[in-house]
Amino acid sequence: MKKRRTFSEISPLTYSISREKEILKRHLQDLVRRVVFARTLQSEKLPCCVMKHQSLIRRRLGVVDMQLQENKAVNLKLATAHLDGVLIRPGETFSLWKLVGRTSARKGYLEGMTISRGIPGKGIGGGLCQLSNLIHWMVLHTDLTIVEHHHHDGYDLFPDFNRRVPFGTGSSISYNYLDYRFRNDTLDTFQLFVFVDGEYLQGELYATREQPYAYHIRTKGEYFAREADGFVYRNGTVVREVVEKATGKIVDHQVLRTNHARVLYDVPEDRLS
Repeated sequence: MKKRRTFSEISPLTYSISREKEILKRHLQDLVRRVVFARTLQSEKLPCCVMKHQSLIRRRLGVVDMQLQENKAVNLKLATAHLDGVLIRPGETFSLWKLVGRTSARKGYLEGMTISRGIPGKGIGGGLCQLSNLIHWMVLHTDLTIVEHHHHDGYDLFPDFNRRVPFGTGSSISYNYLDYRFRNDTLDTFQLFVFVDGEYLQGELYATREQPYAYHIRTKGEYFAREADGFVYRNGTVVREVVEKATGKIVDHQVLRTNHARVLYDVPEDRLS
């Protein structure tokens, strides 16, 4: 039996209508919930560095047009200007889209790579998932509370290229109804710096005092296997260990994610389990 199309799938117009409905719904939800968002930018850094991370901007991802990677560099530079130095005080919530706002050609954003339902595409402002990925990775190394996080669920789209973080720790965003948000439930103020520096997207996280814990994140038991449907899947468990700095003792062990993602590129047979 043929699957019935949703309203958003009928045509580009109905997709646009559905998208605007979701955007409006998110604005109304925030008004009703009265969330206190982090909005203050400060150039002076807080005294204690918690975490630094960088990610390569121009990556060779399968057969993706490298011009989209160049455009992504422009988009990242525009977006990070709205986040760089933001303070997240106790009780405040960081929202990527509340700070960046809607991306548009009028604001200078270019066509970059997008991913929808596991299929690479392109759109104005594309490529900003790299920004949410970097922020998410740094936040995972703190006691901050992640309140909204979306995965590129179910698909492994591209072969690893200089991968520095475990597969499955990325973050999918789309203005504004797929956001990346975290809340500061601690007694300390945090500060986020993000900026483009040559080849890399740079991230730095600071706080008002030295943090008592360190966080080790890794993948356990990762393997590729061809399953009954004939497709290859990437499997594994992403875990986080919380270590007390003063003693070196592991005080908590958390499973962040269990991966079971269909691989959309060729995997050599000798790598299959």
